[in-house]
Amino acid sequence: MNPTVDIDNQKTLQEATAQSRSIRRYTDYQQITLYKDINPLDWEDWHWQIRHRICTKDELAQVIKLTPDEEEGIRKAKGRLSLAITPYWVSLMDPEDPDCPLRRQAVPVSAESVISPHEMVDPCAEDRDSPAPHLVHRYPDRVLLLATEQCAMYCRHCTRRRLVGDREVHSNGDVSRFDAAVEYIKSNRKIRDVLISGGDPFVLEDNEIDAILERIRSIPHVEFLRIGTRVPVTLPQRVTEELIKVLKKYSPIWVSIHFNHPKEITKRCKMACDMLADAGIPLGSQTVLLRGINDRPYIMKKLMHELLKIRVRPYYIYQCDLVRGTQHFRTPVAVGINIMEKLRGHTTGYAVPTYVVDAPGGGGKIPVGPNYILSQAKGKYVLRNYRGKIYTYLE
Repeated sequence: MNPTVDIDNQKTLQEATAQSRSIRRYTDYQQITLYKDINPLDWEDWHWQIRHRICTKDELAQVIKLTPDEEEGIRKAKGRLSLAITPYWVSLMDPEDPDCPLRRQAVPVSAESVISPHEMVDPCAEDRDSPAPHLVHRYPDRVLLLATEQCAMYCRHCTRRRLVGDREVHSNGDVSRFDAAVEYIKSNRKIRDVLISGGDPFVLEDNEIDAILERIRSIPHVEFLRIGTRVPVTLPQRVTEELIKVLKKYSPIWVSIHFNHPKEITKRCKMACDMLADAGIPLGSQTVLLRGINDRPYIMKKLMHELLKIRVRPYYIYQCDLVRGTQHFRTPVAVGINIMEKLRGHTTGYAVPTYVVDAPGGGGKIPVGPNYILSQAKGKYVLRNYRGKIYTYLE
């Protein structure tokens, strides 16, 4: 089913109305008083979703029963990374339970204003490793292009909260702001991999995404092109046939999607991922380990299984970065190692991502996991398997 409805060019009004009825089965938004009179065609319009994001305490209070802690968090969340939640995501949150994993990722709490001694504004030292505006170059053969400072929804654990802001999401197709970054990539023939992230590149208009991809793909030594996004999770209506056409023009292109909890994988999210996968776009997941949200092995295993069912390959689990105001989200590293212990050997290898710590100060991603090598000597390794049984391997 095509979620993009263009009444003027593609369908008659009758056909569009019939499709709008079928769309309703993908969401329960009309049970929410705030959205009960919304036309399903408007609900499926990603621009409508952006324009009607919940950005104030009063709006949010019409949808969920706010706690005093949340009210204080919203009051203090001003400027960068202020409150912004898509109606779609709001429709998935539990209105009564402040521990709802989707609600906790989207609604500020007072703990965000508590700064621990080890937290930093830029924990991964991206600003230090920026040779041109909007560009980060840390690893020898790859760079990160920060295409925008906007997201559909502002996640409370965001590691780029110094950059991501509440400015209006708009696009005019002008990509001249990336001139210096493009010239830097052209001048460095070692760069073969470009990751386009932000913010979220998919909040840009199709013509701007097209223009960015065209400029990067035209560089002969760039072999691998990736986009990092959370839009299929927070705003799946954005994945339209028009966007798919743009992406297919620059194939091969890979998309990494940020998933944190099994409840995020709705029928509507699956629909968006199906469109991407059916277009031949490989999909991978990136997950942040978050206290009280996904820090139990059974929850993480369920998430990995659900991802495979929608053709998304689990890629990374990140230890939550030491970014200011996120101490309440972080777990001990031992929690992540235990999760990996309960995945490796206990489920298919396709469902086992790599657990990494993005080293503070710009050290890059360092894999962390259980130790399966018990001892080693010349030509001899003593190993344990996932059940704790000991084996000797002789070279």
